[in-house]
Amino acid sequence: MRPQDREAARRQLDKRLSALLNDDALARPSRGWVKAIREALGMTTAQLAKRLGVSQPRVVGIEQAEAKGAITLDSLERAAHALDCRLVYALVPRKPLDALVEERATQLAEKQLGPTRHTMALEAQAMDARDEDEQRKRLIRKLIEQAGSKLWDDA
Repeated sequence: MRPQDREAARRQLDKRLSALLNDDALARPSRGWVKAIREALGMTTAQLAKRLGVSQPRVVGIEQAEAKGAITLDSLERAAHALDCRLVYALVPRKPLDALVEERATQLAEKQLGPTRHTMALEAQAMDARDEDEQRKRLIRKLIEQAGSKLWDDA
């Protein structure tokens, strides 16, 4: 994928995911969504089991697995369907994707510039802060534009 296409893809994903950034709205109830919705509907585990085509103890197991974070997506999707719900699955970055890429490029730039900065300082040839800052910014831009997936090597 070309760098321009990657940047556009990041921006589109950020726009789609922006509605999901409210942590409180997405936080799984401590006992899990399946149990919370089942109880809110006034449905028993036996009734949900019948709708799922499984035994009542299996429903208890599903609810416990979800609460522990050990449920499979397939089981969760079947439970959602039985509860007349839609399963929504998403990875929501804590920051905009462009910011994550820039942070990573900055880390790599600092890692690359560190030894040069040290050597030049030892030889009493240290750059002034403004020149060093410009060099760092150029390297960050270059890494973002050219590196692609290499940006994440040795993460």
